[in-house]
Parts: sequence; structure tokens; C-alpha cells
Amino acid sequence: MTLSATAVTTVIPTEATQQALGYPSLFLLVLIGALVPVVPTGALVSTAAVVAFHQKAPFSLLLVFVTASLAAFCGDAALYWLGRRGMRSKNGSRWLEAIRSRAPEERLAQAQGKLADHGTTVLVLSRLVPAGRIPVMLACLMAKWPLRRFSRGNLPACLAWAVTYQLIGILGGSLFPEPWEGVVAAIALTVVVGAAPSLWRRLRGTRPA
Repeated sequence: MTLSATAVTTVIPTEATQQALGYPSLFLLVLIGALVPVVPTGALVSTAAVVAFHQKAPFSLLLVFVTASLAAFCGDAALYWLGRRGMRSKNGSRWLEAIRSRAPEERLAQAQGKLADHGTTVLVLSRLVPAGRIPVMLACLMAKWPLRRFSRGNLPACLAWAVTYQLIGILGGSLFPEPWEGVVAAIALTVVVGAAPSLWRRLRGTRPA
């Protein structure tokens, strides 16, 4: 028994429906990922870029970029504001403890030194380096940066981050004709990019003296 064209269109969502659901979902997931640094937000952006690459609607990739960068910026600003509240509180806060728990002493010391030498430029690099965002954010908190100063440096960082992972998604989407194949390729590329720095540090640490 074959399905009619009308039945198929009722089963498969249209591009307009996908966009109406997809962009708010992307914004919410990236925002949560910024507040709870365990969600793979880079993979989310790359996946969304693959889907947008295969869509016919204009400005789909631009909307992915705007949505992802805005969500990352809002999430970082909210987390920094919560961290500042914890710094001023006598008992701290669970958000501040969460930031500290994900910033090892060695990485924090490096972030503080680079922040003192290069200022807001370090924020851009911290967004691009896996696991680099939280130590630099904590270093800014300990340096008592106001939210406005942190936000000025964090805006280009979020823009550069969104562009980077969107380019990974576009690369994955251009390699394969089917969107799901591009999604798999984009996720694999994101995992490789995320694992490369830690693997390089391990290799350097195991070299003979």
C-alpha cells in the first residue's frame, strides 16, 4: 500500500515547521549548555548548521548563527552574574561552586596569568578552546571584573564560537547528500576538535625528559 503525497506531507514536517520548532529549541539548549557546562553545545550548533545547509529557505544559516551566538552570550552573562552574586555572598552559591569545580587549579592559574597579560582577548580564545571557558570566567570573577566589562569581551567570543562550530557543520553537510550523514560527520568532527587539545597535552606530558 503506497502513501499518497498528502499523507507524506502530513507525516514529514515542512521546513517552516522545522524552523518554528528548531530555532527556539536551539536557543534553549545552548542557553542551558552555557549555564550547565556539560551539554555539548558545539555539537548542537554544528548539527543545526547541517540541517540549515540542506534547507531551501533563505537565511537559514544566518538564523542559526544569530540564535546560537545570542543564546551563548545570554547564558554566559547569566552564569557570570550568578557567579558574582556568589562571590559577594558569605556562603557562596551553588553556581559559584559549580564554576570552581570545573576549573582545576593549574588551568585557573594559567587563565589568571593570561588574563592579566592580554585582558579581554583571552575571552575569545577561551570560547574556542575546549574546557577553556570556565577557568577564564572564574579568573574574571576573581579579578572582580564587572558584568559590563566581561560582556564586552564575551560578545566577540560568542560570535567567533558560533562561526567556528557552524563552519564545522557546513563542512559536514557539504560532504554528504543526506542531512543525517552530514549530522554524523559534524558530530564526529566536533568530537575530534574537542578531544585534540587534551590529547596533545597528554602526549606532551608523556614525552621523556
